[in-house]
Formats: sequence, C-alpha cells, structure tokens
Amino acid sequence: MRHISRIVLLSFCLCAVLLAALAHADVLTSSDLSRLRSVGSASLSPDGHYIAYTITMHDQPGRPYSQLWVIDVGTGKSVRLGGDKPASTPLWSKDGKWIAFTGGADSDKHGLMIARPDGSETTFLAERTGTNSPLPGTGKGFAWSPDGKQIAFVSSTPGEGADEANGDPMVITRYLYKPDAGEGMTRFNDNKRLHIFVVDIATRQIRQLTQGNYDEHSIDWSPDGTQLVFASNREPNQDEFFNYDLFTLQLSDNSIHRLTATESCEYDPLWSPDGKLILFRGTRRGLTDRETTMEDGHVWIMNADGSNRREIGAVIDNRQGPPQWAPDGGAVYFTVQERGSYHLVRLPIAGGQPQYIVKDAGGVGGWSVGRNGAVSYSFTTPRDASELYYKAGLAAPRKLTDVNQELLAGKTLADVESFTFVSNDNRLEIEAFLTKPVGMTATSKHPLIVEIHGGPHAQNGPGFNFKNQVYAAHGYAVLNVNYRGSTGYGQKFADAVFRDQNGDEGQDVLYAVSAAVRRYLWIDRERMGIEGVSYGGQLTDWLITQTNEFKAAIPTAGIANLVSYNYMTYYNQYEEMEFGQFIHQGNLMDVAWERSALKHVASAHTPTLIIHGENDNDVPIAEAEQFFIALKDVGVETVFVRYPREGHGLSEVKHQIDWTDRSIAWYEKHFPKPGEEGVTNVQP
Repeated sequence: MRHISRIVLLSFCLCAVLLAALAHADVLTSSDLSRLRSVGSASLSPDGHYIAYTITMHDQPGRPYSQLWVIDVGTGKSVRLGGDKPASTPLWSKDGKWIAFTGGADSDKHGLMIARPDGSETTFLAERTGTNSPLPGTGKGFAWSPDGKQIAFVSSTPGEGADEANGDPMVITRYLYKPDAGEGMTRFNDNKRLHIFVVDIATRQIRQLTQGNYDEHSIDWSPDGTQLVFASNREPNQDEFFNYDLFTLQLSDNSIHRLTATESCEYDPLWSPDGKLILFRGTRRGLTDRETTMEDGHVWIMNADGSNRREIGAVIDNRQGPPQWAPDGGAVYFTVQERGSYHLVRLPIAGGQPQYIVKDAGGVGGWSVGRNGAVSYSFTTPRDASELYYKAGLAAPRKLTDVNQELLAGKTLADVESFTFVSNDNRLEIEAFLTKPVGMTATSKHPLIVEIHGGPHAQNGPGFNFKNQVYAAHGYAVLNVNYRGSTGYGQKFADAVFRDQNGDEGQDVLYAVSAAVRRYLWIDRERMGIEGVSYGGQLTDWLITQTNEFKAAIPTAGIANLVSYNYMTYYNQYEEMEFGQFIHQGNLMDVAWERSALKHVASAHTPTLIIHGENDNDVPIAEAEQFFIALKDVGVETVFVRYPREGHGLSEVKHQIDWTDRSIAWYEKHFPKPGEEGVTNVQP
C-alpha cells in the first residue's frame, strides 16, 4: 500500500505541476518542447547567393527529425527540399547547380539524393545504409567529384561474423560487440562495415571501391579528380585500440596508400583547393578512447603525400571542431570551445594569430565559408535556440530565420549569468553559469537545482537550454558548473580530472553551490536539488553519498559502480584513458571501487529518482539497477523510471517531456513549502 500511495501522490504532483504551468502562459512549459525548432546545417552555395540549411523538428512524439531548406540570401525566401520526408546533410556541387543530401524517396528508400536549389529535379541516386557500431568522430559521408558527374559516398555491407552475431543463438566473438551509445533499439553490434562507393549521376550506376573487415569514412575528393582521402582504423586490434589514420584511394586502380601511421587519431580530412595539402583534426596522445577524449583535438595540415605534419591549431589552447579551408587556401576556419561558448575562428596557415569571426556568447553549430569570405552559420544565443545567420566581411551578422518566433513571442525567459570562484583546494579558477528564476521579487526565495554536465570532457555555457528555462519558469534557479576536467579552459584544466574520478571535480560542484548561496541570498538553502546525465548522473550518484545538503536527486544514465561498468560498457578502454592503466592492473580495481557510489551507499539519505534508457550501451542500465536496489536496502526513498527504445540519454520528444514533468514533481514533493523549511542542514 505504501508503494501505491507514493504512485498516487506522484501522479497528483504531476497534475498539479501541469495545471500550474498552464496558468502561466507567458513562460515556457515542458510541452512547449513539441513546438521548439532549431537550425542545424548551414551550407553556402559556391556563388554565395543561397544557403542550404536544416531545421530540427520536435513536433512528433518520437525522435526529432530534420527538414532541409534553401534560402535566398538576398530576398530571404526559402523553399523546402526532400518533399515531406526527413532530409539532412546538404552538400553543394562545385558549380552550385545541384545539392546532394540524405533523404527518402516515395518508395520508402533512404539514401543519397540530389535536387536543384529550387527543389526541382529531385532524384534518388543510391540507398545508403549505416552501422550501429561505435564509430565516433566520422566526417563527410559523401563528396562530389570536381566535374560534378559522380558522387562518392559511404555505405555499409555485412562484415565478418555478421550472420552469427545476429543469429539464433547469437555467437559473440568481437570485443566491441555492443552498439553505439545513442542507438537505443538493440543491444548488439550488427557487425556491418562502412565502405566507399561511387555513383554516376547520369546512369545511376554504382561501384564499390573498398572492401574488407575495416570501416572507411570521412571522405573528400581531390581537386584533380584522381583520388579520395578517407579515415580508417587499420589496427590489428581495432576493437580494442581506437586509432583512425588517413589514407588515399587511387581511383584509377582502387589502390590504397597510407598517409599517416601514428598512435594518435586523425579526423575530418579535406584537400586544399590546389590539392597540395590535406587539412585535418588530430590528437597527439598515444591512447585515445573511442567515446570521450581527455585530450583537446586541434587542427593540423600536412602535404598531400603525408609529409611535413604541423599542428597549426596549437596557437589556441582549447578544443577545436572539424575545420574547413578558406576558398583561396590561405587560411582555415574552425570552431573552438571557450568558457562555455563555441566561437568561429579563421587561422592563416602561414602562421599568425587567429581572427575571431563569431565571438558572441552562445554556440556556433553548423557553418560554412563562401568564396567571398562570407560565412553562414547556425547560432544559439542565451535567449533562443539556434537560428540561421549570415556574415559578410566586417559587416554585422544578419539573422535570416526566426523559427521560434511563434513559440517565444511574449514568453518571459530567464537570464543567465556566470561567476567564477577559486576551487576548494586553491588550485584552479572554476566557472559556473546560473540561470535565474522567472518572477523574482525583492523578498522572494527560490530553490536551486544543480545540473551537472556529462563527459566529463564537455562544457556548459550561456546558450539557450530548454529544460533550464522550464525550471526557471517554475521558479527554480539552475546552477551549471564547469568543474575541472571540462573543456573550454585549456588542456591542463581538462587533464585535472586524470586519475581522480569522483574526486576533486565533485568538490568543485559542491564548492560552486557554496559560492552561489553566499553570493545570491535569494537562494533557499533548504530547497536544493541535484541532477545530471551520464557523467553528471555519476557525480549525482556519488555526491548524495558524500553530503546530505540536497533534498532530492535525479541521476540520469549514471555510473554507480566503476568496476562493473568497465566490463559492461561498449567502450571498455574508457577507464584506461581516465586512469592511465587497465582497471585490472596495479591497485586500480580497489581505487575504482573506493570511488564508486555503490560502495558508500549506506551514507545516502537523499530521495532519488533514477532515470535510464532501457537499451543504453554507453552506461548499461545495470548501473541504475544496482543503485536502485542498494538505495532501497538502506531505506532511501527511490523511484526507478526506465524508458523503452532509448540509448544513452533520452531522445524521444514524449520521453523528454515526461522526464521534465517527473523531475519537477519529484522536487516539489521533497522540497519543504516556503516558510516551513526549518534549518535541517547548514551546509554548504
């Protein structure tokens, strides 16, 4: 009966939250997610007159999908490509007369398509299939030939062991036998392999250019039309050792030539306009994990034969995104993570200082460079999801879309501000971002939700965050902390979590709370909650075994047992990268258990709502199952919500809405009513 009464009470709270939200139509509510749109790709035509861009839609209960549009920069008029089916990844032909993209035909085929910029002559060229095998950091999936007569593309074929791994019974032989983190539909690697194909535009004839028990991807066509460059892991133990190298494919005889032979990773190769150089993104370190990488990738160039490698991106000590050439080949463009934002920079290849093209607070997403130096890009501001922008030379940027005008018109949005503090061990300056509650008064007091980012090598920032805004509309403040190990603050800062999981970075989070409640006197110390996804879920698990200052906790996809996790995740080298050795070596097994929330669960007292995707192969759901039973055993009030068809994190729109509603209801249930708090805990 106690279990039933708790379900009834939670349902009542859910209804109360929804009714309260409906009474305030001038703020965002969880259901507004279904109306939210965001611009993704932004690809300028060669003549600079048009931009092909995508809009991510959330108007269906399942996973978000993408629409493809082309806008006339001069008139602002847009046309949709791909009909009424999802479409994405636009790529202009060299002469600008065609756009290749990924879309679906009327016959329910999905793959490579082309169309004129006005949407006419839409043609389905070739089916493209993928793989659920974990292949992070893959670049371009197709490339136009310089003469516009062919398109090279990447697609999958059955690899070694595919039949056995998908049979009855399933026979597992691969070390990497689980699928990608976000796949969410299955539990096993399909053992397909990505290979390079080419399709003739006129005849639609398709030729397979590569084969074997490898994956080829991230392709680009040489300017003289004779070669393709691609990335592939050709290690004999490729499942255990994540190591992309770069290769060229000679189209005359399909011969393959290796360009790099390093213990580090190379990504996103692109030929220079004159064909003499290859641009790529790379790392230096000998062991690079296939999921979250501690080392910041930088931009490199080398001669077309692989000689004279040089790290031109070293001038910026921060994580850099996939680069593009300037049209004249004299400079490169790329994004860089800095203090919670994603900026766009231009860097001359001959040396010199980078020029910041976009340095506003927020985040540059998809972007491209035109022949005249103009750039198109999607950008997320603190008060809006990503929109399409255009910037020519030194002129101010022009906002070309307003896809959320109807949703956000008249809505009161929360302000976000940053503050810094010196870490508790006096070693580092830590930055945090505080989303302030909507409706504050001179005397009001407000709950604080601590929301911890994943990674750990990632960052929070000032850009628009839908869930944070919904919390703020409900009267909550939200604290995001870029604890040590985060990106955007230089390599030494990212390295500061090495061999110290659930250590000083957890103290950074707690000390950020301490700094916030001392600076913002309107925060109610007796109504504080904590949550996070992935590594944020792991830290949530950990911190509620270390402190009782939070009234409620909501870990999502969190790791509770570093030992069991190491042997269940699809990327089993993660702990090796984060600690510098395999978990069975030395005393690391003991260290990992000591730093596991499960070991210290007897110290937990915080009511906990555990959220997890049923088919999470990044952090398997067994992590949540262990922690749920352990919390129950020690008498902690705990509810476990499992979402079907979900991988790592939640993708389906209806699940995200439900997650937000349940989160608010959980906090409302366990936060004392204003004026009735009493002082039960003087921390922090």
